[in-house]
Amino acid sequence: MNPVIPQGPGPGPTFDASLVCAVIVTYGPEPDLLRRVVDSVLQQVGHLVVFDNGSTGVDVDELLAGKGGISVVASAHNVGLGSALNRAYEQAQALGFAYVLLMDQDSVLAPGMVDVLGTALIELARAERVAAVGPQFRDSRSGMLAPFVRFGFPFNHKLRGGAGQRISCDFLITSGSLVPMSALQAIGAMDESLFIDNLDMDWCFRAKRHGYSLYGICDAQMTHSIGEELLPSRTKPDGVIVHKPFRLYFIMRNRVLLYGRTYTPRVWIAQDVPRLLLKLAGNGLFLAPRWIRLRFMLRGLWDGLRGKAGPLPPVNH
Repeated sequence: MNPVIPQGPGPGPTFDASLVCAVIVTYGPEPDLLRRVVDSVLQQVGHLVVFDNGSTGVDVDELLAGKGGISVVASAHNVGLGSALNRAYEQAQALGFAYVLLMDQDSVLAPGMVDVLGTALIELARAERVAAVGPQFRDSRSGMLAPFVRFGFPFNHKLRGGAGQRISCDFLITSGSLVPMSALQAIGAMDESLFIDNLDMDWCFRAKRHGYSLYGICDAQMTHSIGEELLPSRTKPDGVIVHKPFRLYFIMRNRVLLYGRTYTPRVWIAQDVPRLLLKLAGNGLFLAPRWIRLRFMLRGLWDGLRGKAGPLPPVNH
């Protein structure tokens, strides 16, 4: 099955959702929510690969038993999000699918989202090389509509668009992204050494360096949440995203690793360094447990400066 993505002007084939293999990586999912996610996906794609990344206390295979069109791959331990996505990509490719739809375990698709994304991808790809298209998601906790991002200095440009708009952007979150298999092969898979966090940022940077475009499709919708908690803020209408302390290690380390890569946009580095320092101060001074958060962040910064990648190192308490 070869991807049908026409290049150049003129009419081309319409999008066929049966050529899409969705990919969901699970890790300790909430059972009822995962069922909702899977149900929202199955009716819109040709197949679904679920990679369970070492969940304990939840048998994902048993949870999804009886649902057709699903392949469940179970890992005995957490191999990292990058490795899990890549193994799922490989299965989708081996099955002959032309596109992959990347999904988090908490992202619920609106009806028709995949068709909207695929139609936009087909039409945009007649004029340029497109690495991925992504939906506009609404935070499941706040109800706020997330913007698409173009990098700028001193601040990024956040664009929410409106009905019918397709927004050229510099970054798409992993969840909800529809990626042609041909683009994935040209750009490369996820960087497994990052383990988790900033995997999508790194991939988007590489896509741009290879001459590909990224688009946010405003008519494609889903609900999703980033981080474990969302705190209200007087200065940030979208709220303040709060991550678990161990995630701060990867957030800090992987950002520093990206600063040293030749394909990372200089404008992103220039405006991200102050944000990194603000995150360090905010988590270390105002969010409990402050000392634990600070230790994870400082360890991440140190390992990033040393060029150390991979899973979370042993932490001495």
